[in-house]
Amino acid sequence: MEIEARLEDVLQRIAAVAEQADRKPGSVSLVAVSKTFEADAIQPVIDCGQRVFGENRVQEAQGKWPALKEKTEGIELHLIGPLQSNKSADAVALFDVIQSVDREKIARALADECQKQGRALRFYVQVNTGLEPQKAGIDPRETATFVTMCRDELKLTIEGLMCIPPADENPGPHFALLAKLAKECGVQKLSMGMSGDFETAVEFGATSVRVGSAIFGTR
Repeated sequence: MEIEARLEDVLQRIAAVAEQADRKPGSVSLVAVSKTFEADAIQPVIDCGQRVFGENRVQEAQGKWPALKEKTEGIELHLIGPLQSNKSADAVALFDVIQSVDREKIARALADECQKQGRALRFYVQVNTGLEPQKAGIDPRETATFVTMCRDELKLTIEGLMCIPPADENPGPHFALLAKLAKECGVQKLSMGMSGDFETAVEFGATSVRVGSAIFGTR
């Protein structure tokens, strides 16, 4: 299957599940995850009309996205991977949305950079729903307090929560937990679901899904 057909297949599957769940058309955004793919693999997806993309690493994104953004208006670039504080200046300069705010140190560094650069990014707090020691993210029990601190003290625009459920568990309960936390925090957006489970995520209220291999193929 060509990349254009795979993109269309993913979009149709998102729309079908959203319709079954009585959700409005267009209520779920697709973040096409282009990490590890070069610009020539990404361009056909842009040519199909896709405008929202996700990258895992700042340095890799710097090598391809400035030129791609220059060629096409309306690209929205999301950082979905972990961020080191020494990369915060580069991240704020390049990305439009950062989905991986997961600790106070990085939140403060991002707030400082937004002020310095005069940029108004949107942010998601990453929640470690499975409490996995090797995985980034805020403890679910601390999420509401952390979101309040980011908003009130640091003046960050926290528009949603993000999670990556444990690979060997049913993702449904993790998506349900994230939706519950979002209500408690008063945030509207839920970034959850990847190539293997995005349809389940849509059923549980995802407002964006992060899909890479189902569009671009295996890396």
